[in-house]
Amino acid sequence: MDIFLEKIVKRKKTVMDSAIIAGIIILAILLIMILSSFKFLQTFSLFIIVGIGYLAFMFMRSRSIEYEYIVTNGDLDIDMIIAQRKRKRIFSGSCKDFDVVAKLTSGQYDHNTQSIKKRILAISSMESKDVYFATLVKDGQKTLIFFEPHAKMIESFKKYIPRKVFD
Repeated sequence: MDIFLEKIVKRKKTVMDSAIIAGIIILAILLIMILSSFKFLQTFSLFIIVGIGYLAFMFMRSRSIEYEYIVTNGDLDIDMIIAQRKRKRIFSGSCKDFDVVAKLTSGQYDHNTQSIKKRILAISSMESKDVYFATLVKDGQKTLIFFEPHAKMIESFKKYIPRKVFD
């Protein structure tokens, strides 16, 4: 029987996201004020204001990010969804290639794991109590993946790699 599980996690806005959004708003207001001061552009001022407003809205909306986890027969795919329009695959691999899958608070997250340079953060925030991590060698480089699977996904991984999954 085929196993197909999916979950969507919305990334929480960070202080950096708020600063970027504030910067976009300030920049849009300044740009509207500067362009409306030119006499030859005043006939098109409504179009300019609407255009700048639309661009600012699109840039602010691009800060809305979700992650979708899809587990199919032991294969894990993680997609990043930007502004609910654009999808980008950020990870695809088999759980059989994982060295370990464990909850971040399980004690398996040791110094060796923390020193892995290549990281994939596909979580709402690191403060979430449901954060798991997985390590593997991907494209010849040790990789650390942070994600928030639900219990059925963990059970699915246990079927394929029972000695490598820790709660």
